[in-house]
Amino acid sequence: MRITTVFRRLLGVEKMVVEEVLFTIGGDLAIRVHPTWRRSRCAACSRKAPRYDRQPLRRWRHLPWGRTSVQFLYEPWRVNCPRCGILVEQVPWAATRSRFTYEFEELAAYLAQITDRTQVVAMLGIAWATVGAIVQRIVARRLDPERLSNLRRIGIDEFSYRKHHRYLTFVVDHDRRRVVWAGEGRSSGTLQPFFDLLGLERCQKIESVTIDLSAAYIKAVREGLDQAEIVFDRFHVQRLASDALGEVRRSLVRSLSAGEAAAAIKDTRFVLLKDPENLTDHQRSKLAEVQRTNQPLYRAYLLKEALAQALDYRQPWRAERSLKDRLAWASRSKLRPFVKTARTIRKHLPGILAYIRTRLTNGLVEGLNAKVRMITRRAFGFHSPEALTSMVFLCCGGLHLYPPLPTGS
Repeated sequence: MRITTVFRRLLGVEKMVVEEVLFTIGGDLAIRVHPTWRRSRCAACSRKAPRYDRQPLRRWRHLPWGRTSVQFLYEPWRVNCPRCGILVEQVPWAATRSRFTYEFEELAAYLAQITDRTQVVAMLGIAWATVGAIVQRIVARRLDPERLSNLRRIGIDEFSYRKHHRYLTFVVDHDRRRVVWAGEGRSSGTLQPFFDLLGLERCQKIESVTIDLSAAYIKAVREGLDQAEIVFDRFHVQRLASDALGEVRRSLVRSLSAGEAAAAIKDTRFVLLKDPENLTDHQRSKLAEVQRTNQPLYRAYLLKEALAQALDYRQPWRAERSLKDRLAWASRSKLRPFVKTARTIRKHLPGILAYIRTRLTNGLVEGLNAKVRMITRRAFGFHSPEALTSMVFLCCGGLHLYPPLPTGS
């Protein structure tokens, strides 16, 4: 068997002919190659096209063999494509404008999925910015073009990726549990490119949208998906009551300087916010002391728990009746934060009751939000939304990479 044939099989690249194998002065392996097809092909449309002229020698890095770096050498032709014009020809081992083979980029993207960029740089010997460029090319090639088809239930949330209010809004498919779209900003106009990309027909198929109580997202969904049912996330609804309880506690701390009532309020923040069934014996005694010495604060605590219990009902009519009773109580409580919370919940009551019917929450979206935060820390921050978007799709967009690694027997 010829040595060139042995190397072609060891390299594992299809539609490539090995012409010559050379060792450089530095000990690297340089392999002269050329495509198997006789007529050159356009890099844009893959159609056969007449050759125009020849380019200087180019190098592409392939997967290393142990400590030995492997490079492909070839002088590509420029072609005069009738459809695309004059372009450099297509080569079967690498993408246009890339100096790495497909296998090398696949391995780099796989490593970027599971570890931080510093480790990828150290393992593959490439630059920090090169990792980001490879990730963007892999996402562009491998991202499912049908990810926006058959969307029925989606969730929307924002993520702060830099200081000074730099946000990224992403859309999650509840059924396939993956990110399907991301865009810079968090205003009502941020989602308009997503609606334009979907088109009118696919927009009409969306049944439910889970969001927080953001006025910008509410406006965007009502304008772009007027037939979809808005479902407000339970966590954000309950947080309204928790924040109101916190305001009541802080106002009482400021008004009480000393005495038994002031001592009872001390160190009660987490006791008041914690679920009753999870309280320890010491925390229960602390709560009983609050009940005995500070009725306004204990009333705020009961209101918080009553609103949470109303959301536990499975029947919408029972939940609606219970919520209205609790809201009436909050309005009469003479606690200004809870009066404000009651007005907010009444305003968004249909979307809150939609949660009772569908039991949909933004839990999946918040979980992916936490994963995106981990990705950001792992990369020590992102300076552009495009780089972060590519990493989000790489790790949360349902991409399955197949790195050229040996399989176990």
